Amino acid sequence: MFKKLTTLVLFVMFTSSTIAEPIVTDSTSKSTTDSTSTSKTTVNSPPPTAVAPAITVINSDVCAVGYSGAAQTQILGISFGGTVTDKNCERLKLSRALYDMGMKVAAVSTMCQDERVFTAMMNAGTPCPVDGKIGAAAKEIWDIQPGRIPQKVKSLE
Repeated sequence: MFKKLTTLVLFVMFTSSTIAEPIVTDSTSKSTTDSTSTSKTTVNSPPPTAVAPAITVINSDVCAVGYSGAAQTQILGISFGGTVTDKNCERLKLSRALYDMGMKVAAVSTMCQDERVFTAMMNAGTPCPVDGKIGAAAKEIWDIQPGRIPQKVKSLE
């Protein structure tokens, strides 16, 4: 993703600098004897403008957040945009869909992929399902194989 973005930025930089024409202004000023002055400015090309793309998420059932931005100089203009997927939102939607289909154990198992939910379930005395086992049988598996316990996700705080 970063490599594609870098390639795009370099392409835009080189193409913009070869095609862009500077803004030329011709200004003339003339004074008359009655101390009034007139001035005329001619702009041969409009100023360059970079516009940030509109990233809209119309459907509220989408687990994505949009971002965009733009920067402009006299020679180079760059705009970018994209979306970021919210994995926790996806997990909640998947779990809800499984529950609605009557797959309650699978729904709980999906939620248990989050370390916080896993810890809460263990603290409540209802261990997360594993290998088709629930309750005390699942607790034994978790005790024997602690490497399978979901790990805490590092945040960018």
